[in-house]
Amino acid sequence: MSETSETDGGVGHNSDKREKVVWERWTKKRTFVRALEGTYGQLKEELYNQPRVYRTSDMKWKGGPHNFGKKVINPQANRIAQSIEAHVDAFAPHGYGQIHGHMNSAVFFVLKGHGHDIHDGRKLPWEAGDALIVENACVHQHLNDSDDETFVLVLKAKPLFLFMHMIFQKMVEFPPEDPVPGHEDYTPPASL
Repeated sequence: MSETSETDGGVGHNSDKREKVVWERWTKKRTFVRALEGTYGQLKEELYNQPRVYRTSDMKWKGGPHNFGKKVINPQANRIAQSIEAHVDAFAPHGYGQIHGHMNSAVFFVLKGHGHDIHDGRKLPWEAGDALIVENACVHQHLNDSDDETFVLVLKAKPLFLFMHMIFQKMVEFPPEDPVPGHEDYTPPASL
């Protein structure tokens, strides 16, 4: 990978440079907070005219091979919300994500499956129907303990934190690049 400058965004996620990037969002330029320009009346009308339903089945899964995601609501993807972010994650059977930390807190709602999180070294089991809080500045990892796929909905005020210049995020360990043995062909369902 060639060296990058500060102006082109670097490799992202406050991480050291590496040869292969699994998630494109760590390297591409993104919109974290949009400019609000125009009159109050124009902004209000634009907001009222935004869609209120966003179909995840119309979106493509990104990432893999253990953890896949769909960004549903964020300032870059739609104009309805400026201060919150929502995404759906899918974990392959016995899949897991990166070890990372960020300044913003998050709510991790388990839709299907069971597993555990590691929060600052503490193991926290979870199952479908549970809501897990990832507290501010916690170094954490999500792990699927199930023989089946696991789905979660993640809600966070990340855009608001970034707007307030509380931007610290750190990748401690990147996600695995090799698929889960026995689940090499796993892809989440397009319908979710």
